[in-house]
Amino acid sequence: MKFFVFFTLCVVGAIASPLTADEANLVQSSWKQVSHNEVEILAAVFAAYPDIQAKFPQFAGKDLAAVKDTAAFATHATRIVSFLSEVIALSGNASNAAAVQSLVSKLGDDHKARGVSAAQFVEFRTALVAYLENHVSWGANVAAAWNKALDNTFAIVSARL
Repeated sequence: MKFFVFFTLCVVGAIASPLTADEANLVQSSWKQVSHNEVEILAAVFAAYPDIQAKFPQFAGKDLAAVKDTAAFATHATRIVSFLSEVIALSGNASNAAAVQSLVSKLGDDHKARGVSAAQFVEFRTALVAYLENHVSWGANVAAAWNKALDNTFAIVSARL
């Protein structure tokens, strides 16, 4: 019970801490630097965490190099990056909070139905941040903004899993 109360407080605290306009600008501008690299982003996630690749029936058990250049891979990578782009574009504006909540809640529900664990979302986050660190202008301020954005997003997702 104590864990549940602690977890609930963490979720409420993260959601109650939306990005400021400046933080949102940092996330948005850094994301613009890489958002056109859909295939590379998803490939980096799969390379770092093959258990995530295994959750995708069309890619499970296949060599990443063999599937990376396929239309199916590009299509799915574009879906993931488009979702992230939509959430990122809505950030930093309090009037968009309900839309972000709805989008991210649906993401959590959809992935729960597919058996994706909270740990795999953490893995995705880790791989995404590592990709960003290596491909965008990265500093303490950008890292802090991304961490806050991802904390908010993952709090919503985790509550749904």
